[in-house]
Amino acid sequence: MRVLGVIPARGGSRGIPRKNIRSLGGKPLLQYTSDVALAARSLSRVVVSTDDEQIAAMARSCGVDVPFLRPPELARDETPTLPVVLHAVTCLEALGDRFDAICLLQPTHPLRRPEHIDACVDLLAQSGADAVVSVLRVPPQYNPHWVYVQDAGGHLRLASGAREPTPRRQELPPAFHREGSVYVARRDVVVKQQSMYGERLMGYELDAEQSVNIDSWEDWQRAERLLAERIANVP
Repeated sequence: MRVLGVIPARGGSRGIPRKNIRSLGGKPLLQYTSDVALAARSLSRVVVSTDDEQIAAMARSCGVDVPFLRPPELARDETPTLPVVLHAVTCLEALGDRFDAICLLQPTHPLRRPEHIDACVDLLAQSGADAVVSVLRVPPQYNPHWVYVQDAGGHLRLASGAREPTPRRQELPPAFHREGSVYVARRDVVVKQQSMYGERLMGYELDAEQSVNIDSWEDWQRAERLLAERIANVP
């Protein structure tokens, strides 16, 4: 299976200015994702999709391909990720490079490891699923069998659709939410279904204590701390 790794890294950033090239723990944020993507055995090629020449230069210095620049209309604050992935696939296929699956790697997840990528790709290949995403387990108090949503009339209804909440924590079925560091989907799901999820989705569970998605300065500080702890624990 040929798998393309796509790292989207635009120049703008609403929360933390120029965060993709800002130094985190002694190296640019973008380098963490570049390094693990290149180290993953399951990715056949890794490209960075950016609209920014400085980011493109940094990506190349990290050893990652930047075969095109993303057009400005795909680099706005409100631009969804899927059109960015489709643009990358379309550009590479126009050059004759076709892949069986696409792996999306957001650079805001500096703690991901190469084995996380490989495990998700392996699960996709072995399961026959349309897509695999990294997930975190939902704490019991937020399980949909205990969580209520409010309708227009102000009435509460269980998110699960059940009439009564599950009485005991031990009886709650496992629930998960997207962790965000790895998405891998089959090429036809991305291109033909216009989706990174498809109809048959599987999850690869990660440890919440070793996961961070940098969206704010608080996230940045937590990432600094976790990276320092990881370095301190290396023999």
